[in-house]
Amino acid sequence: MTLILSTGIKFFFLFAPFFVVSMFLALTKNESVKGRAKIANRAVFSAVCISLVLMFFGDALFGVLGITLDSFKIGAGSLLFLSAVSLVSDGVRNHATGPTESKDDVAVVPLAIPTIIGPATIGAILVIGAELHGVDLAYGIAGMLIALMALLALLHVSVRIEKVLGRTGLNILSKITGLILAAMAAQLVFSGIKSFLEL
Repeated sequence: MTLILSTGIKFFFLFAPFFVVSMFLALTKNESVKGRAKIANRAVFSAVCISLVLMFFGDALFGVLGITLDSFKIGAGSLLFLSAVSLVSDGVRNHATGPTESKDDVAVVPLAIPTIIGPATIGAILVIGAELHGVDLAYGIAGMLIALMALLALLHVSVRIEKVLGRTGLNILSKITGLILAAMAAQLVFSGIKSFLEL
C-alpha cells in the first residue's frame, strides 16, 4: 500500500498536472462542456495505454540497445531536469494560446503526447518500470493509474480550477511542480552515478 501511494504521488508530479490543465484549457477554449469532457477522456486513456506499454518495455529496450539501467537513469534524469527547469522558468505563460488542430487530433497530439507523456516522462517511466518486478510492478502500475485518474479529475474540473486560481495561480503551481521534478531528476542522476561508482 505504501508503494502504491509513493509511486502514485511520484507519477502525479511527473505528469505535471497543472501544466497539463493549462494546456488543456488553451486547446479546448472553444469547446462545449461535453466536448471538453470527451477530449479529456481520450487524452488520459491514450496516456494510460502509452504508460502501460512503457512500464513493461524498459527491460527489453535496455537489453536490445545494450544500455544499463544506471546509464539510462542519468540520461532520463538529465532530461527530466531540463523539463523541470522549463516549468520553473516559463510556467504556463508561453502556452496561453494553443494550436488550431481539430478536436480529433488534440486529444492524442498534443495533449497525450507530448504534454502528458513527454520525452522526460517517457524516460522516467522506463526507469521506474525496469526497477520494479513482480508484485512491486503491479503496485507501481496501480500508483500510476491512480495518478492518471487524478489528472483526469483535474481536467474535468479545469474550468473551475481556472476560475478559483486564475492564470497566476496555475503558473505558481506549475513552478512548484517543476521544483519537485528537479529534485526527482537529481535523485535519478545521483542514483545512477552512485551505482556506477560502486562497480
